[in-house]
Amino acid sequence: SAMAAVRTVEIDPEGTFKYILVRLQRRGGGEQRDIVRGTGAAEFHNHIFEKVNPEMEKLGYECKCLGGGKIEHNSKDKKIRVFGLSTGYGKADHSVTVEILKKEYTDYEITWSDDKK
Repeated sequence: SAMAAVRTVEIDPEGTFKYILVRLQRRGGGEQRDIVRGTGAAEFHNHIFEKVNPEMEKLGYECKCLGGGKIEHNSKDKKIRVFGLSTGYGKADHSVTVEILKKEYTDYEITWSDDKK
């Protein structure tokens, strides 16, 4: 399916940056899945959504932002920490984000918390 062609995770390889959890759904319901997008290039969480949304609409998906937070990605130590929240979208369910990240970064230690920093 076209949905399988959409990468589940696209995050910066290093650093601490904002991320959002996005639910994709086929127009008219049916198939859906959650994806994680994060980048240091985004000053605000909605900048990430504004990039993802048109890309997914072209593929025939509706996007809904389920919330956001921050990701601290340390590729040298193979560690990812998910924390914080988005002022605009609210806090993503970091436990869901971690499960998604674990499928992509199988040899990483991945943790989350409700800490702001």
